[in-house]
Amino acid sequence: MTNFCLLQQSVRMGHFLSLTTLLYLLVTSCSGSPPSNFILLFADDLGFGDLGCYGHPTSLTPNLDRLAADGLRFTDFYCTSPVCSPSRASLLTGRYQTRSGVYPGVFYPGSRGGLPLNETTIAEMLKPLGYATAAMGKWHLGVGENGMYLPTQQGFDHYLGVPYSHDMGPCQNLTCFPPDVKCFGNCDVGVVTIPLMHNDVIKQQPVDFLDLERAYSDFATDFITQSTRKKQPFFLYYPSHHTHYPQYAGPATAGRSRRGPFGDALLEFDSTVGNLLSALEHTGVLNNTLILFTADNGPELMRMSRGGNAGPLKCGKGTTYEGGMREPAIAYWPGTITPGVTHELASTLDIMPTIAGLAGAKLPMVQLDGVDMTDILVNHGPSKREAMMFYPTDPSEKYGLFALRLGKYKAHFYTRGAGHSETTPDQDCHIISFLKPHDPPLLFDLESDPSENYPLSPLGRPELQALLQRIGVVKEQFEASMVFGESQIGKGSDPDLEPCCTPHCTPKPSCCQCG
Repeated sequence: MTNFCLLQQSVRMGHFLSLTTLLYLLVTSCSGSPPSNFILLFADDLGFGDLGCYGHPTSLTPNLDRLAADGLRFTDFYCTSPVCSPSRASLLTGRYQTRSGVYPGVFYPGSRGGLPLNETTIAEMLKPLGYATAAMGKWHLGVGENGMYLPTQQGFDHYLGVPYSHDMGPCQNLTCFPPDVKCFGNCDVGVVTIPLMHNDVIKQQPVDFLDLERAYSDFATDFITQSTRKKQPFFLYYPSHHTHYPQYAGPATAGRSRRGPFGDALLEFDSTVGNLLSALEHTGVLNNTLILFTADNGPELMRMSRGGNAGPLKCGKGTTYEGGMREPAIAYWPGTITPGVTHELASTLDIMPTIAGLAGAKLPMVQLDGVDMTDILVNHGPSKREAMMFYPTDPSEKYGLFALRLGKYKAHFYTRGAGHSETTPDQDCHIISFLKPHDPPLLFDLESDPSENYPLSPLGRPELQALLQRIGVVKEQFEASMVFGESQIGKGSDPDLEPCCTPHCTPKPSCCQCG
């Protein structure tokens, strides 16, 4: 379908486009360009300070650095949760996780719940326009009975990956680095070993970490090649595992980074990004493909040097401080995005509306929390996002928002540390830093104090008093619009739902092995 047809379809559907998006579709339709392709890269437990292009002195990330140098790098980009599953739900649906019920915490191998099937994902949004869709990597939005929550039930034609975090199964005797370096630390025990799934079938159990990235590269290259050969636009979603604990890397990258195991794992992920770029160049669709990169939440500081780096930001994973939810983000589109840096406020929530606008897709008829950021991408223009909301790992209607950013100011209504952010010198990050309400809220100017070290006092400052009143109004209006969905994670777990390639074997879970 041409972009002119997409434009006509959008008008018929009553889908009102921004001026920037409208001009983009008109220009591309007049030039006869085919529909745009989209690749979404989502790193795991990656901090604001982990990439070379964000200032880390020893990270080796040449391909991500290339995307940043030739694309648009964000300085004020946020995920919606400081842990995995809720953040992924928001990314794919454009809605805060509280609406879809993906809370509190994360899904486990035997979780009964998952991303509700009545939620519309980016893949499902693009399917009516003829897009080929594929996901590879860490899903972590539920497996469920008979695989009912897997990607192939959520709009993706193809899937290759591990359906949850790769520490959610015995790993002590598995090899994470060549020739036979065992995975570091303690993973979950008493559950099945980590499976590698192809669509809804277990291909290997336990997964071979040393060969996993080659399998992903081959899968992605084949998907891009086949889609291009069929002249079919495509959407590829790659949520990587690498920088999550325990890190792993194969022979091509192990030992190559100065940063140790975390750096080697990050380099392997970066190498796959390079392979994707090569596939796009080889098939001739690089200039017709928007690549978006960001991460699900901040670094797991409790792992110390193996847990990532938040740069100048406060705390990390599990907290609603900046280090827990402010992420590196890059948009790359040769010939469409002019290289540069933007300080505009943006979020993972905005990715779905942006892709919808660029593809001419119809957005789902539900309450969305994202805005179209095409003007930021194409013109380095202003953001449509006025505010960013911060929910904890266990959101509730009782406490509501923990924090809210309005413009350059951030107000904390509650603060709390987390086990994920232990070991740092800052005591505010630790699990023993219990829930603390703030009235008036702790207020920070994030432009002059991104580390949240120096709260602003409203005493004798009428402009700050007026600001806090405005923040209070925005908070009240947002919370009035929030309808909490039924908690999917609260449905609990059933060991019989854990993925097992030999489901009738005994004794479980140790007998679940194949490949």
